Amino acid sequence: MAVRQVLAELTAAYAARSGVAVAVESVGGVDAARRVQAGERCDFVVLAADAIDQLVAAGHLAAGSRVDLVRSPVAVAVRAGAPRPDIATEDAVRRAVLAARSLCCSTGPSGTHLRQVFERWGVAAQLQGRLVQAPPGVPVGTLVARGEVELGFQQLSELIHLDGIDVLGTLPPAIETITVFAAGVPPQADPAVHALLAFLNSPPAAEVKRRHGLTPA
Repeated sequence: MAVRQVLAELTAAYAARSGVAVAVESVGGVDAARRVQAGERCDFVVLAADAIDQLVAAGHLAAGSRVDLVRSPVAVAVRAGAPRPDIATEDAVRRAVLAARSLCCSTGPSGTHLRQVFERWGVAAQLQGRLVQAPPGVPVGTLVARGEVELGFQQLSELIHLDGIDVLGTLPPAIETITVFAAGVPPQADPAVHALLAFLNSPPAAEVKRRHGLTPA
């Protein structure tokens, strides 16, 4: 889901340029990986790079087919107009987390990272009952916008285009995490997919990635 909008824009541009239509289905990463593992046919899949590596190791994707596409930081959001806590330092984020009546993270890489940070801080037990996990494929920002949670953590690319929230910024360097999202190709995929993947990493694609809160990998 973190690359849903940038893929939609870039594949549309590729179709206009090449005449080759591309249909992209965006689902939560857990579901996407499960569907590939179950043998569902696709021409390529985009997931966090470590998930692509696992699918390659298991033989579901072709060896050597991983193509890194973007680097994605994690950002913090509150409901539009709500008080904006300081997140400039690790200590500030810790204070904001402990002060929030409710907070939310995803089932994806950003959620995994935040739960590890909370464990390292020794506050995981304190957050029980306050920490909400968004269902796969549901943007954290939608729960923030509806007022269901006060503080939301997710990939910047999933937050910046949502209405009803204010993005406070990305995590400070001490607790920053950057996820590389990559494409992988199944063994029997259409050879034409490689031309698409080359376009996704071409110079014209770089500015589109930045506009969506991502940087080229």
